Amino acid sequence: MDDSRPIFIQIAEQIENDILGGALPEESQVPSTNEYASFYRINPATAGKGVNVLIDSGILYKKRGIGMFVANGSRARIIAARRAQFHAEYITPLITEARNLDISPEELTDMIRKEGNS
Repeated sequence: MDDSRPIFIQIAEQIENDILGGALPEESQVPSTNEYASFYRINPATAGKGVNVLIDSGILYKKRGIGMFVANGSRARIIAARRAQFHAEYITPLITEARNLDISPEELTDMIRKEGNS
């Protein structure tokens, strides 16, 4: 766990990572909030808050009396949301700084290609 960010957000991100990585396929059951609480040694309410973030965003859904499950289309929704976040946090500032430094789009593309090949 990272002390600089709320634990419930980290729980939600870990579940998303498990969905993206295939450990939690769509329609599979997610561990209970008590299991997350026990594993991470946190309050069950904190684990529940992380799970509820994903329920509210349609990534997970509840089956009453059974537990939480990964919703159909969750992987695609997570990827779309993370791509948008990536764009806002990295691409937009990168392009803004490149413009400030008079780096052309072609030069920037070359820089990225060289970095990707190293």
